[in-house]
Amino acid sequence: MPRYNRYEMKKILVTGGAGFLGSHLCERLLNEGNEVICVDNYFTGSKKNVLHFLDNPYFELVRHDVTAPYFVEVDEIYNLACPASPIHYQYNPIKTVKTSVMGAINMLGLAKRIKAKILQASTSEVYGDPFVHPQVEEYFGNVNPIGVRSCYDEGKRCAETLFFDYHRQNQVAIKVIRIFNTYGPRMHPNDGRVVSNFIVQALKGEDITIYGNGEQTRSFCYCDDMIDAMVRMMSSDKSIIGPINVGNPDEFTIKELAELIINLTGSNSQIITLPPLADDPMQRKPDITKAKELLAWQPTTKLKEGLIKTIAYFDSIL
Repeated sequence: MPRYNRYEMKKILVTGGAGFLGSHLCERLLNEGNEVICVDNYFTGSKKNVLHFLDNPYFELVRHDVTAPYFVEVDEIYNLACPASPIHYQYNPIKTVKTSVMGAINMLGLAKRIKAKILQASTSEVYGDPFVHPQVEEYFGNVNPIGVRSCYDEGKRCAETLFFDYHRQNQVAIKVIRIFNTYGPRMHPNDGRVVSNFIVQALKGEDITIYGNGEQTRSFCYCDDMIDAMVRMMSSDKSIIGPINVGNPDEFTIKELAELIINLTGSNSQIITLPPLADDPMQRKPDITKAKELLAWQPTTKLKEGLIKTIAYFDSIL
């Protein structure tokens, strides 16, 4: 256990803290000697992700939904709460919008009252199906406002609007990052995201299902690199508010990913194609120039290295 100094440690609130990325963030913050309050409603998060922190006296786990106000005294807030995979965010699209929008209002209101610094975990989905490639922060995006993915995409876009309005109107200290595809241990095995989907199918010897022709591209960032970007953003100078793209600029087609996972798992799975999904972006690649210049950050984990760790995790839980 790290050394804790109660005069130096920060009190940090993490919403969505029992989720995939949230649990890794809690771990990093605890290891750095902070007091962490983890808030989650367990819709996509799980107590299993944070069980090993419960014997740490500086970790507090709270069942709470961010669509309702929450009152606590902290120094920093990481707002990660929101289902992030199509299967989960399309299950109850109205609730998804409420989580992004009302969650942002409640956490920004809290930050305003207690004068805390707050980071919004936004998403590359604010760019929609982009005409600009790679995506730069100045690009406004190409998002369908009435499609089946809109509850997530537009909810996150509205949350960004709220963050910047609270900053301009109420001088709230904000930080906004746009997270590109991220993977690693503790991903939900049934979230339908491409990495977890392919790994689970390969380990079970099932057909690997590709929607469309498999030529659509994604850029995959390992979770440890992403958490490092979050922490660097939060600790950056107050003049750096974002939005800043964080992700891995190495670009792969979905078919290349499927072939690599089959190779790494030694699976006999076959690749089959299904009709494309509605509003599924054809290309996704971050321009991380700002992250490099302002945060001195870039990912260090190559896709093969990260997939080996992720496959080992899924192999242990299936």
